[in-house]
Amino acid sequence: MVAVSATPVLAQSSFAPPPLVPYGLSIDVDNAKTAAAAAVAEAKKNNWRMAVAVVDTGGYLVYFEKMADTQTGSVDLAIEKARTSALFRRPSKLFQDAVAGGGEGIRLLRLTGAIPIDGGVPIIVDGKLIGAVGISGGSGDQDGTVAKAGASALK
Repeated sequence: MVAVSATPVLAQSSFAPPPLVPYGLSIDVDNAKTAAAAAVAEAKKNNWRMAVAVVDTGGYLVYFEKMADTQTGSVDLAIEKARTSALFRRPSKLFQDAVAGGGEGIRLLRLTGAIPIDGGVPIIVDGKLIGAVGISGGSGDQDGTVAKAGASALK
């Protein structure tokens, strides 16, 4: 008989993810717009052109904004980064770091619905995940900075 583990890939890898935050009620459109506005303000402050996606707890798009002259390839990436953070309840940068570390982290490349690129950040209000922000258009670090600004707007 062969034993099969149902332990999630991240729990088996050598890096330690943060404890999972419980899901709360999904973000509404007004709060999604507030998060997006904070992200856009951070991008404008730094003269970066970004695509901004806000998703609910199920990873479904609630609000999207593409700043003028943002590369069109960033549209889907922003949504995927937000979706990753909502579905797996952690920043997409943790996936990026695990893959970059090699070893067991490489398995994350096959994890359906997870994109291992910085720029996706969960939105946590009152200790519960209500959605996530995804940003694309700059470097990974720039995307992460803007995503954090958007996610922290609702705290």
